Amino acid sequence: MRGIVFIGGLGPGAGQCRRLSRGADLIIAADSGLIAAEDAGIHPDWIVGDMDSLTDLGRLKKYPAGRILRYPEDKDYTDTELALRLLWDKGCDETWLLGGGGGRIDHLFAIRSLFERDPSPVRWITAEEDIRAVAGTLSQELPPGSLVSVFPLGAGPWKVESRGLRWPLDDQPWAPGFFGISNIAQEGLFSIKVTAGRLLVVLPQNKFSRME
Repeated sequence: MRGIVFIGGLGPGAGQCRRLSRGADLIIAADSGLIAAEDAGIHPDWIVGDMDSLTDLGRLKKYPAGRILRYPEDKDYTDTELALRLLWDKGCDETWLLGGGGGRIDHLFAIRSLFERDPSPVRWITAEEDIRAVAGTLSQELPPGSLVSVFPLGAGPWKVESRGLRWPLDDQPWAPGFFGISNIAQEGLFSIKVTAGRLLVVLPQNKFSRME
């Protein structure tokens, strides 16, 4: 099952959100993520959070009270974490985040840290980036010359193969803290095969990607 969380911050445009949400089994808005969802014409199945960033609480009135999970501002988990936990509790094994770009750097670090966990999200799409957690094979077509950056996740070890990138990922000294930034998909089509460990792969957002 695929679940999507709309979160605050810079995210895809309304049309892109609608396209990315097609086929989702469950959609949750975390706090001000409700604004982005509704701007795309999407009414989420659940709304989760302390609502401290939701400027107009009147937006909640159109939803059944039982579908709104409101938490105190002083809590142990972020709104994004709470929304992801709900998706996993509901049986979603493929979870995406829409939004979260720009804003405070600590918020960005917090979202990135979620990918170190088990379970973790598998995809995070901001206004400019399409970020994937890869534990198998990712084959992707982008405009030729697009930038591709990779970061190891977890404790390793890692073993990676690639095709179509200017600088192959094979036999790199993968270790915590190592990364490969600003690689290039020379012809557009490339693939990354992770045979041990996991990688976080940062791509430019591409609305024409065949992988969507």
